[in-house]
Amino acid sequence: MCGIWTSINLDASRAAIDIIAHRGPDGDGWRDFATPAGRLSFGHRRLAIIATGATGLQPLEHENGRFWIVFNGEIYNYRELREELADYGRHCRTLTDTEVILAAYAFWGESCLQKFNGMFSFALYDKQECRLLLARDRFGVKPLYLYETEQGFAVASEIKQFSTLPGFRAVLNRPRLRDFFLSGVIDHTAETFFGGVRQFRGGEFVHLDLGRWQPGERLAVKRWYHMPTPDTVAPSLDEAVERFDALMRDSVKLRLRADVSVGSCLSGGLDSSTIVCLANEVRGGDTGLGHHTFTCAFDDPGLDEWSYAKAVIEQCGNESHVVRPQSADLWSAVDDMIWHQDEPFGSTSIFAQWSVFKEAHAQHITVMLDGQGADETLAGYHTTFGAVLAGHVERGDMGLFWSDLKAMRRRHNTTVDRLMLLAAASAPQFQPLLPLVRAFTNKVEAEPIWITAALLNDDLASYHAATNAPRPKHATPLGHLCSEQLLNTSVPMLLHFEDRNSMAHSIEARVPFLDYRLVEFAIALGGLHKVVDGETKILLRRAMENVLPKSVQNRQDKLGFPTPEQRWFRGELKEQVRAECRRTIERFPDIFDGAKALTMVDRVLDGSLPFSTSPWRILCFGRWVDRFGVAV
Repeated sequence: MCGIWTSINLDASRAAIDIIAHRGPDGDGWRDFATPAGRLSFGHRRLAIIATGATGLQPLEHENGRFWIVFNGEIYNYRELREELADYGRHCRTLTDTEVILAAYAFWGESCLQKFNGMFSFALYDKQECRLLLARDRFGVKPLYLYETEQGFAVASEIKQFSTLPGFRAVLNRPRLRDFFLSGVIDHTAETFFGGVRQFRGGEFVHLDLGRWQPGERLAVKRWYHMPTPDTVAPSLDEAVERFDALMRDSVKLRLRADVSVGSCLSGGLDSSTIVCLANEVRGGDTGLGHHTFTCAFDDPGLDEWSYAKAVIEQCGNESHVVRPQSADLWSAVDDMIWHQDEPFGSTSIFAQWSVFKEAHAQHITVMLDGQGADETLAGYHTTFGAVLAGHVERGDMGLFWSDLKAMRRRHNTTVDRLMLLAAASAPQFQPLLPLVRAFTNKVEAEPIWITAALLNDDLASYHAATNAPRPKHATPLGHLCSEQLLNTSVPMLLHFEDRNSMAHSIEARVPFLDYRLVEFAIALGGLHKVVDGETKILLRRAMENVLPKSVQNRQDKLGFPTPEQRWFRGELKEQVRAECRRTIERFPDIFDGAKALTMVDRVLDGSLPFSTSPWRILCFGRWVDRFGVAV
């Protein structure tokens, strides 16, 4: 896990990698190449994970300096690929996974991308052919940003690296701010909060002929990876459980490969508990190998999952660490979190994750496993209930509709009003009735629109296009929803948070549920074997029934990574939040409808409106503008 920089024909310097020293405290490297397109600069900061000696320093070369690379991430199947390449007479001089990428490209060309099981973003230069390959992994676990000018372009691991270029100016991208204020979502498009800076989406690449490229020519970013269509396989439940179990175990096994200490985030939920228990089995129950777990706990019975985490720890015998962050810790960390995240974030939930990685760093852990991706591929969110019910309506199975609705109420204490609203929003034939359903089901006062009409309507079509992709033919509502959450509306944002939170503390985060083989199997299942009789993640529960503690396997609640922000914002942080929001609202009258925004903040904090994260979004935006000197 590292940080990279690549630029063509720009006045780049080592400052571009110095600014991300947190991503790579174990070494740095810089190399310039003369090319027909101008100066090509490669920069790298190293966090040593595999082959930690000097042979792993980057930029790394292969075949006597013909091929060069800067690489961020891990190729988990590098050993198998090295053996396969050796069978073809292609040998590596180092034991790194980095050189395996170079050898694979030298043999297979750009199709080598299909061979990699891992998380990666890299720039690879073939000096002989004057070709540059820029690529990001299938689901965007590792970041890759692009900044283009009339003179050249640069790609980097973090947006802040572009600020080291002469002439770079941080300018607000207003449509993305609008999306953030309306829904809290980020990373749902290739655009960022910074005008002129875009990201490679998961599974995208550029293969550029530097002999033909001209300054000012925009890069043609293409897609090298395509997800399977949902609902294209239909195995029995027993067959699906057997397949899922084998893939999950192999995914965890691969992600334990490291020459440094490995630990796990452990919330006590199904996902993180599965990873910890399987890691324990892979290690043969040998606690002497020192698999540490890290849990965030709060003195709030509605949020605290410690009892579930404790059951996993007692079963596996891990060395456990518990952090209990307070509101004062949040307030003191806000500016640092914003700096590392690069962009505003929609709630304080990532502070819990930040605190876990901070403690892992203090305990000298370098690699952490985490459970991102399971909720999206296996339908773990309770909001998926609407898609389940909509599927029954589409098939005309109203008996199963009412049966599942009752089961959802019984298992999760969800109201009929809420379930009907979710179903209406998910079923196309219900769309004309949605305003009527809302009128009957919304029994509490709604939060007013508190941004200006100009901002609200600014390129609104792009938001709808990014968050409402057309459903493929034959895909069920639930299958389509899982795919969209994975590719657009949930996983990209959560991976952004995870990468920045972990790398801020010089830790590599690995996500076993996003092994592409596991994802492709789960997505191809669509809505099958996921929510049955109101119970979520049936496939995972069945596969892990002899692995997890029963108390964890049978959990029906869903907390995520919560903090007691409602208590904090209406209690000890109330006046600080109010003051920060007021300052931000008054500074930007062309963004905020001042009277409505101020009233909304007061009422949310006072409790006369239902609690929401809107005040936090306003606060975070204001702090972000100041931290990065953004022209608004």
